[in-house]
Amino acid sequence: MSKPRRFYRDLDGILLLDKALGLSSNAALQEVRSLFGAKKAGHAGSLDPLASGLLPVCFGQATKVCGRLLNSGKTYRVRVRLGARTASGDMETPVIEEAPIPSLGTEAVLTVLKAFEGEQEQIPPMHSALKFEGKRLYELARNGQSVERAARKIWLRDMTLVSLSAQGLEFEVHCSKGTYIRTLAADLAQSLGTLGYVEDLRRLCVDPFSTFPMYSLTQLAELAPDARDATLLGPDAAFADLPKLELDEQAERRLLMGQSVPHPAAACFLAEARAYGRQGRFLGLVAGQPGGTIKPLRLFTDVPTVRAVEAPKVVEQADLGS
Repeated sequence: MSKPRRFYRDLDGILLLDKALGLSSNAALQEVRSLFGAKKAGHAGSLDPLASGLLPVCFGQATKVCGRLLNSGKTYRVRVRLGARTASGDMETPVIEEAPIPSLGTEAVLTVLKAFEGEQEQIPPMHSALKFEGKRLYELARNGQSVERAARKIWLRDMTLVSLSAQGLEFEVHCSKGTYIRTLAADLAQSLGTLGYVEDLRRLCVDPFSTFPMYSLTQLAELAPDARDATLLGPDAAFADLPKLELDEQAERRLLMGQSVPHPAAACFLAEARAYGRQGRFLGLVAGQPGGTIKPLRLFTDVPTVRAVEAPKVVEQADLGS
């Protein structure tokens, strides 16, 4: 007897998923898509299987915000094992070198953490998803190969010590896109006079979602369908830092047709803003123009009436490697 066909629906929103340790980002995405029965889904910023924490999953119209979230700042909690290093910089590979751990006081560690804050250059590790001549660096690394990597500019903020022991330390950091936490852990250990690797990594936040809760797969599975849908944020939540403009019915209709429309606040800004229509409906992003008009930059129209389709469309995002 053949299995019943699975039907998927149009769904729009952003889920703040608390990804479990050991689960790949794509596997988490597939499970979430199945739970919600979503036709179109993508994740914004991969987390390694050995990392847990916030993985934004975007449905429908909200997949348009994935690029913005990929480029946003992230906050991590990192536990570093001192006195040893591994080839991968984390628990994926065995220890290949050991070193003594000096006696470390809290004040000395805080001074070192503070010194890491600011803009700097970082060389990506070999165990990363970056490509060299068509191959992922981690593929080359697993074959014992090493190639020269160009340094990248990153920034680090709010380096905070969580705990300190004779064997390691735990800290939190707010960092830019492209920051490799494994490299940061190794560099930090070196500055403390020893070796180190990441023993545990958890993503606490992706900007601008610091005030919103995360939901695990277990929590989501236990919710009734309506309550599960209520966990989703609107696409405009990703643009909370932008000014808000309200449009009347005529301006809304013209904007959705791709036309520029007059607006009294247009002269106040030439950058991006959020545009809303009737009953607070989020229309999309607009920009002010000289002459008192706004033009559409990217529109987020209403989700169509729920309808059945036989196959989902999954949108995968690039691996940040952090």
